[in-house]
Amino acid sequence: MTTPLILASGSPRRRSLLANLGVEFTVQTSDAHEPNTGDSPADIVVGNAVIKRDDVAAHVEGEAVIIAADTLVFYEEHVLPKPADLDDARRMLRLLSGNTHQVVTGLAACHTGTGKHVTGYETTDVTFKALSDGEIERFVEIVEPLDRAGSYTVDGPGSLIVAGYRGCYQNVLGFPMVRLEAMLQELDVDLFERMDKARAVFL
Repeated sequence: MTTPLILASGSPRRRSLLANLGVEFTVQTSDAHEPNTGDSPADIVVGNAVIKRDDVAAHVEGEAVIIAADTLVFYEEHVLPKPADLDDARRMLRLLSGNTHQVVTGLAACHTGTGKHVTGYETTDVTFKALSDGEIERFVEIVEPLDRAGSYTVDGPGSLIVAGYRGCYQNVLGFPMVRLEAMLQELDVDLFERMDKARAVFL
């Protein structure tokens, strides 16, 4: 019997990326507090992901593979989390305008049956074009980025503000899939074997 996959995240982007593979999974979110503390960006996001993973694992009955993630934007070593309000979103976008910043995602997974657990992270450099006040205002109006670290998205409307990136594109969306797949193999989970052609979504 295939061990069930549980995604410990309410992010619609993470759900979509995993679902597009054609694999079966359920979602169980965590209400645990994310402290955003650590000695480095990687420490911060991995620590947050571990907290979410362990919180969900504590409430799961039976065997399951639990996947948790946390994504933050860092500019000059300062954390840019989800904005407090739209004025905060405008402030972040002005800060990132014309500059390069880092998107870092921490991953944490475990197999409740075997007791194995793994962690990892991915970093991507993202460069914004120089934005006018009018472009920032229009972007905030269209995207309403209150649920997005750094106040932006790289896809859709974000394609007009992101001039380039170096590293994993899926990481900027919040779920570095190649890194995740390598980690799950350490738990004896093969996403390639779990893909269903009828469920898979691609252009």
